[in-house]
Amino acid sequence: MLNIVNLECVRGDRQLFSGLSFSLEEGSLLHVHGANGSGKTTLLRAIAGLVLPEDGAVEWGGKPARKLSEDFNRELIYMGHHYGLKFELTAYENLRVFARLSGFDISERSVELALKSMGLARCFELPVKVLSQGQKKRVSLARLLLQRSRLWILDEPFVALDVAGVSMLLEMIKEHVADGGMVILTTHQEVDVEVGKLQHLHLGEH
Repeated sequence: MLNIVNLECVRGDRQLFSGLSFSLEEGSLLHVHGANGSGKTTLLRAIAGLVLPEDGAVEWGGKPARKLSEDFNRELIYMGHHYGLKFELTAYENLRVFARLSGFDISERSVELALKSMGLARCFELPVKVLSQGQKKRVSLARLLLQRSRLWILDEPFVALDVAGVSMLLEMIKEHVADGGMVILTTHQEVDVEVGKLQHLHLGEH
């Protein structure tokens, strides 16, 4: 379903990687490894269409992702180092804004259930700026429960989460993969991301 073909990415005057090729099929998870500066975040952003590679292609269903444009964007959700939240809005308002922008038909009830599922039932009407870092992260991750995208691209998703939060996210990832979804993630934390179809990619190794 997802094919990366001879991808080359450069940061400044430094080549991060070149000739990188791999495929990811439905019901699979790709764990990207590498030291700081090896290009993990750049790779994830390139797949999501947020960084233009020097060479190579990202293909979805055998077609160039760039030509698919919005059709490809609806199939993925990218979560980077930043929360992607408006801190002056409440948790509920943030997810309502996300729902309107996502292109999916997301009801108010679905937003409420997503927040409750993330353990944020008492935070509906609180401005995000007063929440703890872990709670902010949970609000951000609640988007995974709302957007029905097949491809999750997660850059260090376990940062700021406590033990219960890590366990909850791991279960979400495993359920998504079990349902035929695809996940690409990076993490420096020691977590068990074992799923049925697990692939590893090591950047910066020669």
